[in-house]
Amino acid sequence: MSNTAKLVFKELKLSASPLSYVFILGAAFCMIPNYPALVGAFFVCLGIFYSFQNAREANDTLYTVLLPVAKRDAVKAKYLFAAVVEALAFAGFAALTALRTALSEVPPYDKNALMQPNLALLGYVLIVFTIFNTVFICGFYKTAYKIGKPFIVFSVLAFVFIVATEVLHHIPGLGALNKTGADGFYVRLAILVASAAIYAALFFASMNAAEKRFEKIDF
Repeated sequence: MSNTAKLVFKELKLSASPLSYVFILGAAFCMIPNYPALVGAFFVCLGIFYSFQNAREANDTLYTVLLPVAKRDAVKAKYLFAAVVEALAFAGFAALTALRTALSEVPPYDKNALMQPNLALLGYVLIVFTIFNTVFICGFYKTAYKIGKPFIVFSVLAFVFIVATEVLHHIPGLGALNKTGADGFYVRLAILVASAAIYAALFFASMNAAEKRFEKIDF
């Protein structure tokens, strides 16, 4: 087993806050009528944030650096831990979006002025995760200690994005973004595919940047 894999198991079993797993249930926001479901993605990120806070208070970063592992492996492990949590949450969003779509004609889901859970929403979830990975996690590795400022910046950007997605489908000509049927299906699918590509590309780009930042820090 590689050092990175061992460190990922350490993150999952020892360093992670229980809230990181509890807040995966943020995906259930999809089932709340007339509520911005995308806020659930923010709570997933908040759960991961608590693991970083937990690790900082326990001096986990220093402990990891003292292990016979490369600094780059420590950063990779944090990113992969976040990716595992995000993947589980995304699976929950996808499953509940399918359920919500099946119930779209049933009260109270038949009337909803806010963003309907659909393929576009799933793409937006990935964008919120991307903002978190690139702004918070990569930002954390400027110091490998300070977590307040990068999380505040992430929070502001995330909620600006959430508000934008709620406004977007009210613009004339973009109403299909909020539908669940055949109308605009390929547009919503394109949003999901593009968002997945952006998530993957920026995940590796920000991880590489974080690795370089962390290697410059002396302990």
